[in-house]
Amino acid sequence: MYSREILFGLARAHPEQRFLYYYRPHRLWKSFGDSLPSNASRRLLRGAPGGDLFHALNQRVDVRARRTVCTFHDLFALTGEYSTPEFRARFAEQARHAAQNSDAIIAVSQFTAAHVKELLGVEASRIHVIPHGVRMVAGAGAPVAREKLVLFVGAIQRRKNVARLVRAFESMPAGWRLTLAGATDGFEAAPELRAIEESPRKASIDVLGYVSNAVLESLYARASIFAFPSLDEGFGIPVLEAMAHGIPVITSDRSALPEAAGDAAILVDPTNVDQLAVELKRLAASDELRAQMAQRGLVRARMFPWEAAVTKTWDVYQSLLAGAR
Repeated sequence: MYSREILFGLARAHPEQRFLYYYRPHRLWKSFGDSLPSNASRRLLRGAPGGDLFHALNQRVDVRARRTVCTFHDLFALTGEYSTPEFRARFAEQARHAAQNSDAIIAVSQFTAAHVKELLGVEASRIHVIPHGVRMVAGAGAPVAREKLVLFVGAIQRRKNVARLVRAFESMPAGWRLTLAGATDGFEAAPELRAIEESPRKASIDVLGYVSNAVLESLYARASIFAFPSLDEGFGIPVLEAMAHGIPVITSDRSALPEAAGDAAILVDPTNVDQLAVELKRLAASDELRAQMAQRGLVRARMFPWEAAVTKTWDVYQSLLAGAR
């Protein structure tokens, strides 16, 4: 999502410029499923990229270009036991290499920026905080009949904290369902899935696995509560997407999630099952509270247009290029 919004957004905003979209070999052929803007063309990423400036859209820069920008989305692999030791070692090496090879670093939150500074030793002058964006949904906020459905969107893995969400859901009134939409093969998913299997409310929990955009839109249209008690997020796009669909949100009081949510979500300690259960039941019991939080969420989501991220990204480019001149 981020790559597409930035790449296509820049091309739309600056039709006078020529853009080269570089792809790693395993992604090049897949890219032909998209029609590129008329002022963009494809290249295979091999060696140093050409052009006046190269932007690596995630935290990997193999070879420094003439001017290099890199976006860091998170560093959770370095801050918790949320990945295998092999992945952690590989990620750490790539992240350090990217930091060293970048003239400027874009961090998607103040939380991630602090990690880039502290864990990778990057001076603050090279770091620019540019949050992700969200697309508003036509008709969101209009009165609609929603189901007694708590929705979670994300891969089932230790970091996403699904087992605690399941235990909190067990105290919800009869008639409510919990729907989990996302891949089921994340890091240490087995204990999370076992919590579902062993739950006394198992019959009220739907594990959908990865779903299409059409199915996801249907879930957003039906759900009355969005619960996202993740333990660590570099930004928190699922929170803003739920808000953009007019759903009241419960999320964590840690990592970057308070930055994304502001005062438009109910924040909880994600390790406190009782607190999460209390807030779920409080939302379930009050149509008025759900409507109030949904409206706050819509206001919050409108503060994060993708166009703002594109503009701020372009400003980083211009600052670097001006320095080069």
